[in-house]
Amino acid sequence: MNLPDAPLTGLSVGEYGELTAYEMATEVNAGRLSARETASAALSRIDRDDEELRAFTALWPSLAAERAESVDRQIRAGARLPLAGVPLAVKGTEGPTSAQSIRLIEAGCVPVGATATPGRGTRWQTWGHTDRGPTLNPFNSSWTPGGSSAGSAVAVAAKMVPLATGSDGAGSVRIPAAWCGIIGFKPTNGLVPARDRAGLNVGGPLARHVRDAAAYLDALAGTTTLGSLAPPLRALRTTWSATLGFADTKARVAETAYAFLNALADAQAVQIHEASVQLVDPAECWQSLRSSAATDTPLAVRTRESNKSELDRIFTQVDLIATPTTPCAPHGHEGPGEVMSVALTWAFNISGHPAISIPAGFTASGEPVGLHLVARRGREVDLLAVAVVAEAMGAAQPPS
Repeated sequence: MNLPDAPLTGLSVGEYGELTAYEMATEVNAGRLSARETASAALSRIDRDDEELRAFTALWPSLAAERAESVDRQIRAGARLPLAGVPLAVKGTEGPTSAQSIRLIEAGCVPVGATATPGRGTRWQTWGHTDRGPTLNPFNSSWTPGGSSAGSAVAVAAKMVPLATGSDGAGSVRIPAAWCGIIGFKPTNGLVPARDRAGLNVGGPLARHVRDAAAYLDALAGTTTLGSLAPPLRALRTTWSATLGFADTKARVAETAYAFLNALADAQAVQIHEASVQLVDPAECWQSLRSSAATDTPLAVRTRESNKSELDRIFTQVDLIATPTTPCAPHGHEGPGEVMSVALTWAFNISGHPAISIPAGFTASGEPVGLHLVARRGREVDLLAVAVVAEAMGAAQPPS
């Protein structure tokens, strides 16, 4: 699957997998690597690993060659691109011509393929479909990776690419990030173009490293978070809620996420405050908004206004709300049953608040758990600051 007529590259598949997007861009901008080399290494890694994991539904070697040559030509002409030569996996429902993809390609990314999303005819969206079978969770092949940005999360977690696009209408970036042990970020609604008429579906990154997620956000939204990326200047006041007042959250998931929140408090990234969070279950509101698209029903208006008032009240007391990313652990390929994997995420697609899922460790039986942090609108920098501390603490390992 190498690029057509690609020369031998000095970048091995193993070395490629250990580079961050930021490091790749730095090397390509400096002329020490070429975009052609990074793209070739990415396609070689996908060729090696994706037969087992099934993250991709299509590869684009010709497009990758074209875009890599364009990046290398710009660099030779003196340009400096923030994501120069960074291989990018693209969510299959978006393709390379979506607004999100175009902005990332303009920043120097090289799109290498389309990633798996849920198949047709299913109510549950926490899996990925390919012609070769379902997309597999890299921690355990008997689990789904989450979704709907399923293949994107797996491609990043397995180091096939450092960055992948996702779209989050109810948690579709954050949920697979939690179940694949990576970062998933939903920006403030309106910061980037929505992908649906209801304004719920927001593009955002799947990444292994905080710096990469910040660089992605800056390229996508025109922000400047990367330049000021650092731990919080003070511990951010954070309230914990395992349920948001309505979700049926499994104890082992809540305990794992809360233990990690306490570790962040010990590291002085957050200061845990008691502030009760009692939202109205947004399920019917979300469904109404999606089906009505342009017109809020009375039910949607009541739920939205009630939750807006509650969140406005809470954010006068604290900087962040923390929950588990999902109320449940990864489920099998037969589906989740009646479990609502989106229960803790989709309220914030309605309210518009930015939210991030960061790896929080594993349950005693080895199930990956994400810590979900929600900030005031426009305060993406607070989420990234805490994520900087979390990354510095080191990745937890599944119990043996």
